[in-house]
Formats: sequence, C-alpha cells, structure tokens
Amino acid sequence: MSEFEKRVTSRRGFLKTAGTAAAASALIAPLVHAGESSTIQIALIGCGGRGTGAAFDALSVKSGPIRVVAMADVFRNRLDSSYDRLQGNAAKQVDVPEERKFIGFDAYRKAMDCLKPGDVAILGTPPAFRWPHFAYAIRKGLNVFMEKPVTVDAPTTRKMLELADESEKKNLKVGVGLMVRHCRGRQQLHDRIKSGEIGDIILLRGYRMGGRAAASGPKPAGISELLYQVQRFHSFLWASGGVYSDFYIHQIDELSWMKDAWPISAHALGGRHYRGEAVDQNLDSYAVEYTYPDGTKLFYNGRNMDGCQSEFASYVHGTKGSAIVSTSAHTPGKVRTFKGQKLSQEELLWAFPQPEQSPYRLEWEDLIDAIRQDKPYNEVRRGAMASLVTSMGRMAAHTGQIVTLEQMMKHEHEFAPGVDKLAFESEAPLKLGPDGRYPVPMPGAKKDREY
Repeated sequence: MSEFEKRVTSRRGFLKTAGTAAAASALIAPLVHAGESSTIQIALIGCGGRGTGAAFDALSVKSGPIRVVAMADVFRNRLDSSYDRLQGNAAKQVDVPEERKFIGFDAYRKAMDCLKPGDVAILGTPPAFRWPHFAYAIRKGLNVFMEKPVTVDAPTTRKMLELADESEKKNLKVGVGLMVRHCRGRQQLHDRIKSGEIGDIILLRGYRMGGRAAASGPKPAGISELLYQVQRFHSFLWASGGVYSDFYIHQIDELSWMKDAWPISAHALGGRHYRGEAVDQNLDSYAVEYTYPDGTKLFYNGRNMDGCQSEFASYVHGTKGSAIVSTSAHTPGKVRTFKGQKLSQEELLWAFPQPEQSPYRLEWEDLIDAIRQDKPYNEVRRGAMASLVTSMGRMAAHTGQIVTLEQMMKHEHEFAPGVDKLAFESEAPLKLGPDGRYPVPMPGAKKDREY
C-alpha cells in the first residue's frame, strides 16, 4: 500500500485534517441502536426506482419489525408512484400518511426529522446530493443506506471521507449500495483467490457494453432547467458522474476487491459518436487501463451503442488459472474458477451452487443485523474510494491524460458547489452554451478538467 493510500484509508490521518464539524463530533457519545425486538423505522429519501427497490429489500428482512414512515422527493408524481408500489406489496409495513410525505430540496430534512436516533434513512437521490443528506443523517444520529456512487468528484470525496470519520465516531451503521460485496458466491471466490487457487493475479477485465443510454435531448417546456437536470441525472456529470460513474462503478469495485487494492492511475480512451441531437455530457464508448500499485492492470470497457456486441461481465486471470466474477449483470453471479485461461467447462475447478441469494437482499440483511446486534458496520470509506477511482478513470477519458490517484484526490473542480443550498427557484449547476448545448468533454483540448 502506498503512502497516499495509507493516508486516505487511515482514520488517524483524517482526524488530523478534518474540519470543525468532524472535530465537534468527537464530543458526541456513541448512540444506542435498535435492539432485536425494536421496530426500525425508515425514511425513504429519493423515491425513484433505486430508492423504492432499496425500501422493498429493507422490508424483506425478517429479523424484526421494520416499517417505512416517511418519504421525500422533489417530484410529487415520483413519490406517489413509489408509495403506491410499496403499499401494493407491503402495506402492513408502510405507514406514511400525507403529513409525512415531503416535496422539495429540503424534504430530506423533514423526512429524517420523523425518525428517532438509530432508525434508518435510505439515500436514493442522485449522487450529487449524497454528502449533504448524509451530513444531516449524522447530525440526527441515524443509520444510513446510501446508493452508489457516493461522490462524483474529488472535492465531494474529501467531504465524504470526513463524514465517514464522523459517522464512525458516532457508531452509526452505514451501508453503501455496492451490493456485490455481499454476494456469498463472490465472497467465497474472493477467499479462493486469496488462498492462491488461481495463482497470483496478472490481469483483470471488466465489460459493460449495451445499447444507447442516458442520451437526453433539449429540455422540454413545463419544467425548470434545474428539475430537468435532476430528472435526467444520468445525463449530467454534476448530478451522477454520468454513465461512467453511475454504471461502471460496480465492476471497478468488485475487481478491485478481488485484487485487494485500489488502482493508482488511469489511462483511457473515449469517444462521442452517435449522440445525434442529444445534449447530454456522456461519451458513447470508454476504454480504460487502470494500474494497481504492483503494476497489475485492469482493463475496463464500457459502451452504449445500439447494434454492437453486448457484454456485462468481469474476469480475473492468475498465473495458475482464471475466474469469473460476474457472468451477466450483477445477479446471479454464477462465479467460477478455472485451471486455465479459456474459461471453459473442461477447465472448471469450482462453481458456486445455484440458485443463489440476491445480493440486493443480502446487503440489507447484513446492515439490519449490524443495527440490531450493534456490530461495527460502516462502508462509507470504501464507497468513497470506489467512487473516486471510478471518477479517476472517467477523468482520464474525458481529458485524454494519465490521471493518478494522488492527482485525483487533490483536484479542485467541484461540479456542483452549493448543491446543499439548492431550491426550486435556484439556477441549475450546469449552464447551456450559446449553441443550446451543454459543455461536453474535449479530450486533449481541456486537459485539467472534464468540461
């Protein structure tokens, strides 16, 4: 581990550099968490598909009573749709009367105010809002489940790492939606790789290649610029990190887990080929070479183009064999090891038994168990690092430069300063150019920032 990695992952290092908020939190005693017979109440912040899915998974845990008691979003129709779905499938566990349904950019505070210390806030809003929402949850003494990525640029990563330290000192239990880490098959695969079953790792590969995605046209009438960008958050780097951060983080994280290291540099290509009239900030293709501290490479390929070869998988190659980490999407993993490099049935060494449990459910079982049993459980620091190294690859593609982890952590371009102060009447963080288009990456022309 490099000195930089030690500094990033060390709590002591951040105690020395944390701001006044982190220092003040040292005066707050750890909180008492829910016992085995206590009802855990949930506030759902961000009622889109991911937030609603996380709520369903939370309610599926059978270790004790759980109920949703408050909901918040900036779009009323999205909240209503989520509420109807939750009511239709888990009515006895949903107690959200009209007075606990909140709309607005400050709605997250009102929803969290309905909870008691030790309850759970689900943070399912676009990633740009993750750090201010998490900061308020810490202030309220709430356990948290937050969707990934947890940051989209370096300045917010630094904020999130400081907040991670605060949450640890308050003994809060925090899950991050990198659910593959909770897959029992992948956990066994990790152990087998560590034990030397496929030898020393020499190469890692990841692919997420599918059809056209997050291509947004000009803003329609009847919606503000700000709400349009929030609604179409995959299209805008400030809101989500674009398709690169929001889609690709999973495989970058799972392969780095298998390697037990974070990449320290990225060298990348990217192209914008078929966006047509779309005005979003995404590229159509990405090819990234990540380098780990020992020189091992991870080659990651992402593509969003119709009519092309599709693949959604992750692989590890060792000196004695190889392994499949993901077969097709996130679940089922169908992880396997092989005695050669062909990944063929004839060379199969081991395969995790099927069918397998959903990692989306398992991550909630692990979080709720930690809350009820008061076990140490905090994934924020790892989630922040996964988000940062993902952003490092994105920046390498968007600037055309080799970007190191050290450079990435120190970078000063914050995509949405003041995101914690946004209101319905606020201007959007991203402005249209005189040509009616948003700024896009210009590799080689803009070398020190992504747009």
